[in-house]
Amino acid sequence: MHILTQNIAFPDVEEADEEGLLAIGGDLSVARLLLAYRNGIFPWFNQDKVVLWWSPNPRFVLLPENLKVSKSMRRFLKHCRILELSLQHAQKQNAKGKQELGLLLT
Repeated sequence: MHILTQNIAFPDVEEADEEGLLAIGGDLSVARLLLAYRNGIFPWFNQDKVVLWWSPNPRFVLLPENLKVSKSMRRFLKHCRILELSLQHAQKQNAKGKQELGLLLT
């Protein structure tokens, strides 16, 4: 098990355990989140608990340049209400101890 420090880095995703747990600790800074998401790693945690970083295998990584949205999906999305939170806003709310439920789009 890897314990993260203030250094913005992650171990190789191949080092995750059978369930996909890769590391613990670290913070939810914008730089760390972007690095994590770009490498198929995501955080999971409860308020006032240590952050757990996961990278299940197999992973699903969707590259925007390869995304093909069908006409029916475009019509569906026009009628959906999506709450968009920026990483900075989510980080500020977390620092204030507030939790917001929504979909984080980057």
